[in-house]
Amino acid sequence: MAHNKKHRPPFPSKDAILAFIKKEGDHVGKREIASAFHLKGEHRIQLKQVLRELQEAGLIDKGRGKRFAQPGTLPEVTVVMVSEIDTDGEVIARPQTWNTEKLGLPPRIYMAPQRHGEQALGEGDRALTRLKRLDETTYEGKVIQVIGKAQPRVLGLFSVDGRGEARITPTDKKQRAELMVAREHTGGARPGDLVRAEILPGRKLGLRWGKVIENLHNPDSPRSLSLISIHEHDIQTEFSDEALQEAAGAGAAPLQKREDLRDMPLITIDGADARDYDDAVWAECAPDEGDNPSGWHLIVAIADVSWYVRPGMALDEDAYERGNSTYFPDRCVPMLPEDLSTGWCSLNPGQERPVIAAHMWIDASGNLLRHNFTRAVMRSAARLTYSQAQTAFDGAPDETAEPIMETVITPLYQAYAALEGARRQRGVLELDIPERRILLDDNGNVDRVEPRVRYDSHRLIEEFMILANVAAAETLERLHKPCMYRVHDHPGLDKLEALREFLDSLDIKLPRGQLRSAQFNRILDRVKGTPVSHMVNAVVLRSQSQAAYSPRNVGHFGLALKRYAHFTSPIRRYADLLVHRALVSGLKLGDGGLPREEQDFQEMGEHISGTERRSTAAERNAMDRFTAAYLAERVGATFAGRVTGVTRFGLFVSLDEVGGDGLIPIRTLPDDYYEHDETRHRLVGRATNLEFRLGQELSVVLKEANPATGGLILSLPEEDFPAPRAKGGAERKPRKKRGKPGRPERNRAGTARKRR
Repeated sequence: MAHNKKHRPPFPSKDAILAFIKKEGDHVGKREIASAFHLKGEHRIQLKQVLRELQEAGLIDKGRGKRFAQPGTLPEVTVVMVSEIDTDGEVIARPQTWNTEKLGLPPRIYMAPQRHGEQALGEGDRALTRLKRLDETTYEGKVIQVIGKAQPRVLGLFSVDGRGEARITPTDKKQRAELMVAREHTGGARPGDLVRAEILPGRKLGLRWGKVIENLHNPDSPRSLSLISIHEHDIQTEFSDEALQEAAGAGAAPLQKREDLRDMPLITIDGADARDYDDAVWAECAPDEGDNPSGWHLIVAIADVSWYVRPGMALDEDAYERGNSTYFPDRCVPMLPEDLSTGWCSLNPGQERPVIAAHMWIDASGNLLRHNFTRAVMRSAARLTYSQAQTAFDGAPDETAEPIMETVITPLYQAYAALEGARRQRGVLELDIPERRILLDDNGNVDRVEPRVRYDSHRLIEEFMILANVAAAETLERLHKPCMYRVHDHPGLDKLEALREFLDSLDIKLPRGQLRSAQFNRILDRVKGTPVSHMVNAVVLRSQSQAAYSPRNVGHFGLALKRYAHFTSPIRRYADLLVHRALVSGLKLGDGGLPREEQDFQEMGEHISGTERRSTAAERNAMDRFTAAYLAERVGATFAGRVTGVTRFGLFVSLDEVGGDGLIPIRTLPDDYYEHDETRHRLVGRATNLEFRLGQELSVVLKEANPATGGLILSLPEEDFPAPRAKGGAERKPRKKRGKPGRPERNRAGTARKRR
């Protein structure tokens, strides 16, 4: 319908224009805005002025071609940099140019898989990319052109073959090809040395050539397996001389202005192999707490690291660079020197130690009623292991637990029962993902690999710590102080849709709209004890967002909490130290608070989130290497396992006995043309209809175990999957292999074909 001057619609408000730009999502031009609001003549001139005002106010950004969008909206084509490759192999990038201070965290860009024959993207690579927006913080990217490759470097083992040719075998199991090394480029390395090498340009056919740029270590003992992971992930192991001197010079904190908790029977409960104890707990019934006739008063006391590690100190610089402690089967790379981590900042039994104490009052249902924080001094009444505490509560206390049964241990478990009830009421995401631990003998060899046992004592400490973390976040919000939140966002729309399609294949419906963790729990409960339980747990886990640190609170989806911050482990996490400093400043508890100059919590959050991911990857890789070393003498043995990953190039199988993951290459599967059903996480043989799916139980044969890479190569037992027979009963001969053996073909439908 045409509009004349007499019936021309009124000029839209700024809010209406902003709402339209937000609704459109991607950049829109002035023409589209004018058309949407039927603007003509002088109204178009007025629109130009309004858009200029909105842009000057920072409410919209102007992109290419005079097009507008909300601040932070990326153009359809932009340059991105690969920031990480996650545990599922997803390549994740971020915009090359991004104003973090103005816009906050950059969006995550999930890069589409490269086409066959294209070089895979690695961390640090830059690419001109076409973007498709998935939601407010997530994009999908397709490479138009790679415009910058990170300098290729390889960590590997140096060797010399029988002909005297030097080679480097990569320690990364994703890098299968060795490097040749010319005599002048060996850097004095000897066979068996762990070296860092630079890949030299040229030589597209055959093996690449490399140059040793650093000789790191001779890994001649089992204890060197974790060193490979340490060097591979650039984890700093040495403290500066200044930091060591500061730690050695530390002493007792003054008692003045501290709450005296020395006569309070606070105890620590930790693992049997723990060397530092940074948290202590205590509980008592609080029957006279106003309208809380049957609640509890809890104390969680945390080592006062902020007293010893101040902003500007060398200790602080080293701790920030590490971001956190990193734990391996045979060692720990601590965030703080041992003079602090196992000394003044460890709540050793019978020794006075400075702490920050969280006093918390809960009702009989475990709900937090009120809380306050003090700077205090305490003396630990006992050090218990998880198994000691659980055995004592189950009725068989030892000589350490016996004297404190009625006064300490029993009240702790009773308060925990209330907190556990609140946890169930909240609907915390309860994934059933088994964990394992590696136990070494005196020589550093793997003695055994066993499931990690979870007692109620583990859950008790976990619930006490969660409550204290919530109290810390609430206190900092009330004080309007910066807080380094531990955030866990809702699952992304793309991953939810993939999960929904998968569950549909099992006749399980996942509701649409904003989901809560309790809705996932109902699905997990439904499949518990069924053959698909492991598979569903694994796929639900993969659908979750990654937890991170940020000053912008988006809540914690997994714990079903509106606000959450890490407060309880400042010895091993820098995020907790920041929270301690903010509490000290906000509550005016003395020295050791935040510096007067403003700190960039946004940048710090990104940094410590990155160091956490780095440590997690290093720990996982070390576990793989120790597991491979344990299995190296059992090549040829048959194991029970379960499929944990289905890809176009084969199956990943976790061995039930040791938990290690190995690959069954697609070329070793029974002869057929295999279609990769990504939605249902399965490979299906077109001719035989043979199916391999996520969560499936299989018997597998160990064909190869490489401790240097942590790689396990598996195959299916021939007696379980005999070769198909031709007519007349003769065994059918596989077709002649064409092209490069072992590499899956992809047809136009994206299926994977096993070479015959």
